[in-house]
Amino acid sequence: MAKKLKDLVNHSLAIAQDTGLIVVAIATLVAVVIEINFMFENGTVLLTDLLLLFIYLEVLTMVAVYYQSGELPIKFPLYIAIVALARYLILDMKNIDTWRILGITVAILLLGLSIIVIHYCKTNLFEKNRENVD
Repeated sequence: MAKKLKDLVNHSLAIAQDTGLIVVAIATLVAVVIEINFMFENGTVLLTDLLLLFIYLEVLTMVAVYYQSGELPIKFPLYIAIVALARYLILDMKNIDTWRILGITVAILLLGLSIIVIHYCKTNLFEKNRENVD
């Protein structure tokens, strides 16, 4: 009885997760179309537009990687955060005071360092596991 309930809960959560990821993917594609339409209407492509499209691409890549591997990689949200902060700096550079700019750049630096640490730890863990198998 408990196993059936556990299986039912796991199956229900998997369906909810898949549904959520499909909604995220569709909403991201709609946002891409809206952004491209906006660029055509304005007749110009700005750096902020490209960064926004890059964020959308990272979200789609994150969904695709999840479906391929079954794991949600932690690096992709960090990449998205870095690009979003860079886009924020570019958009509001004239209206942001020096301390806020410094805070944002430190946040970008910390996110970048965390990606390096995650990569280093994952690489070392993989090598140690491989040594134990050999």
